[in-house]
Amino acid sequence: MSERLPDLKTASRERIGWIDLLRVLACFLVVFSHCCDPFVAVFDSDRPTFLYGCFSGSLVRCCVPLFVMMTGVLLLPVRTDTAVFYRKRIGRILLALIFWSVALPLLYLLYTRIAPETSLDAGNYTWEATLPKLWNFIFNFTYETTPLWYLYMLAGLYLVMPVLSAWLERASRRDLRILLGIWGITLLLPYVKLLAPLAGYAGNYGNMGLYGICDWNEFGTFHYVSGFAGYLVLAHYLVKFPPAWSWRRTLGVCIPLFAVGYLVTAFGYVLLQKHFPGNYAYLEIVWYFAGINVFMMTLPVFLVVQKLASRPRAWLARIAGATFGIYLCHFVFVQAGYDLIGRIPGLPVPVRIVLNACAAFAVSYGAVWLMQRNRITRRLVE
Repeated sequence: MSERLPDLKTASRERIGWIDLLRVLACFLVVFSHCCDPFVAVFDSDRPTFLYGCFSGSLVRCCVPLFVMMTGVLLLPVRTDTAVFYRKRIGRILLALIFWSVALPLLYLLYTRIAPETSLDAGNYTWEATLPKLWNFIFNFTYETTPLWYLYMLAGLYLVMPVLSAWLERASRRDLRILLGIWGITLLLPYVKLLAPLAGYAGNYGNMGLYGICDWNEFGTFHYVSGFAGYLVLAHYLVKFPPAWSWRRTLGVCIPLFAVGYLVTAFGYVLLQKHFPGNYAYLEIVWYFAGINVFMMTLPVFLVVQKLASRPRAWLARIAGATFGIYLCHFVFVQAGYDLIGRIPGLPVPVRIVLNACAAFAVSYGAVWLMQRNRITRRLVE
């Protein structure tokens, strides 16, 4: 996630500055989003708290797509041999995945021992319950390693990037627009799937997949042109063909686009909670990172940060260089912050969320800074 800059000898220093800003912003929004989750999870047992969490969490859903777009800016087109690219990029991902998949469950186990008043159920954090989690990463992430889902997905993007890169180097502007248009259609598919039953669609032998998806095939029509890869192409397109807009036009497009995307995201989540209470399979539809409403929030943020053309600043570059590590370790600090700040009487939920996000980000940065000081541990956070 905290990609190193490729050879940018011909790039402007302003471009490097806005990339650092984008990295820090996206990372903070990820931390903020996880600080909202405990409040969303109360659902209708505490309606005001749920609404605060929902409207706050919906505001930052662009966090992960921004990270993916940053990867597209930094690494496309691929300039190295495929084997070298895989060894460097995927090797780095695997090292971090293995270490943090083991470290985080152990940190949670330790935390429940030193903080017995935590909101976590200590019964789920015995040594016997923790032990299998230490090797389950070979199959998938666990609750304690929730943020690491991104590493599995990022490794998949790395696998396809050399292939995608070869096409991008010869693709015309029209070619890119056609592919992005097709990808744009896929951003609507979650809603097609949600609404299809209203038109009488009962699925294929009970499987509610669309366009060829069934029990014996999960790769439908749009499988190969959907998902996060579209954000890679979009970022490449916007850097190669940046909009020549004035600030007035930029804000005139971006503010309404973001506002509509946010309203659909937030009120859509509330509406789905009403019809499918507590059912994440439906609730997450409007929070999909590869959904049209989240795209409508992501694009304006990217365009505004790009247009800012921020000058490079040493302090911002230092924080940007720690964002990968912050992302990897912050989840346990979010939990600790939730427990500690929750003991402060009279704090409104929005204030608790903001305080926790700032505190967890700062503590995570401190932990990463310490790890960066050592030659061995540095490889686990950079």
